[in-house]
Amino acid sequence: MDERIEKPMDIFGESWSDHPARVRENWLNTVRPEDTVIIPGDISWGLKLDEALADLEWVHELPGFKVLTKGNHDLWWTSVGRLNTLYDDMLFLQNHAYHVPGTETWICGTRGWNCPGSDEFTAHDRKIYQREAMRLSFSLDEAVKAGASDIIAALHYPPTNDKFQESEFTRRMSEAGVNTCIYGHLHGNENFRRGIKGYFNGVHYKLVSLDSVQCRLVKIR
Repeated sequence: MDERIEKPMDIFGESWSDHPARVRENWLNTVRPEDTVIIPGDISWGLKLDEALADLEWVHELPGFKVLTKGNHDLWWTSVGRLNTLYDDMLFLQNHAYHVPGTETWICGTRGWNCPGSDEFTAHDRKIYQREAMRLSFSLDEAVKAGASDIIAALHYPPTNDKFQESEFTRRMSEAGVNTCIYGHLHGNENFRRGIKGYFNGVHYKLVSLDSVQCRLVKIR
């Protein structure tokens, strides 16, 4: 990480203790060069791209092809076109879908946002929520039009409110025939319970925030 924006994570509990080394060790023991790894947001604390480059380089040096979606802390993420010129083993996914070579699997995704039905949801939230739902639709539509039979969706935010009610995200994923949706954002045991898990309207939902999986990679396929 760029020392200008160093933010130690172990203040949030033992699950974050020495997490970069733990993630790296698990990654190297798990991922082959031909594998695809999905990273659903919150990749760097950097505010600008030059501040995030050290973290992106760290990911770049690990094996596998990486598909990244945007998180709420990824303020450095601006032009996706520019980002996608940086590395040949990393795809920054926004508004489009990615076909995993040699498979029937497509990866779709967007950042997501807070969903209606929560107490803190505001008119400002609704505008962002609707925009993110549209971005997810663009991504899903591309995969569906290509005849995708296996779709993985990656969001950063949970795709429902904490009451697990249907949202535009869950509705559109069900309509598109998404098989699995992964998401992060929720940290700490109290918050893990606020995320939808298991099957809902035909889609399998998995929480994969770093502390919820104890710095281990989760096999999806």
